[in-house]
Amino acid sequence: MDHGDQPTVALPGEVRMPLLGFGTWQVTGQAGYDAVLNALDAGYRHIDTATMYGNEEEVGRAVAESGLRREDLFITTKLPPDRVGRERETIEASLRALGVDRVDLWLVHWPPSNRADTIPVWREMLAARDEGLTRAVGVSNFSTALIDELIQATEESPAVNQIRWSPSLYDRQRHREHRDRGVVLEGYSPFKTSDLAHPVLARIAAAHGVSPAQVVLRWHVDHEIVVIPKSVTPERIRVNADIFQFSLTAEEMRDIDALGSA
Repeated sequence: MDHGDQPTVALPGEVRMPLLGFGTWQVTGQAGYDAVLNALDAGYRHIDTATMYGNEEEVGRAVAESGLRREDLFITTKLPPDRVGRERETIEASLRALGVDRVDLWLVHWPPSNRADTIPVWREMLAARDEGLTRAVGVSNFSTALIDELIQATEESPAVNQIRWSPSLYDRQRHREHRDRGVVLEGYSPFKTSDLAHPVLARIAAAHGVSPAQVVLRWHVDHEIVVIPKSVTPERIRVNADIFQFSLTAEEMRDIDALGSA
């Protein structure tokens, strides 16, 4: 399964972002390297890391060892809140650690603790993009109101907002707010807040001959919401990638959406 076969979503600047990615939070050292290599082997073409995760070097090593072409991969990293004013230095360190000339997406990991820093940080992100250090820029853990501040100040929307998301957190209003602003919603921790034993998920999984976890991931993809499951177990990494053989009906999507208001 190569990048070309996987559903992607368009970001500004003709960038295609695979809807399925591999999350690497808390996955460090040899275990981190192994997990990323397993993920690439299982068909993931989108890897999500962050300066804060302390594993960019392992991710870079796995990418190099995978033998895959750089242009077939989508790599995201993030600027930590304590690096305000040192944005350029931070992305340069990320690129060195990852062993790449540029990343595909660079995110502001959390809103700066001092609200006054929000716009200056965003301007630095845009400058890094304009210099070719990253192909697209976005944010993480931002409210719609904060996104609007960025748009108002710079007339540039974040390409992506990465937030905690799952069926039980489904918020139709928030989903629509992202779409209306042309911001791709990317969800993290899809299983942490999901009750995988929920009868609705169990029923839909049985109907397709898949696991409830696969249903949760497919639900994101069918909504065109990017999802980045994390695992260190090779078998689970493989199963999580195997979600392109089925799709959910409109009725099943509505039943899953309803878990957010349950």
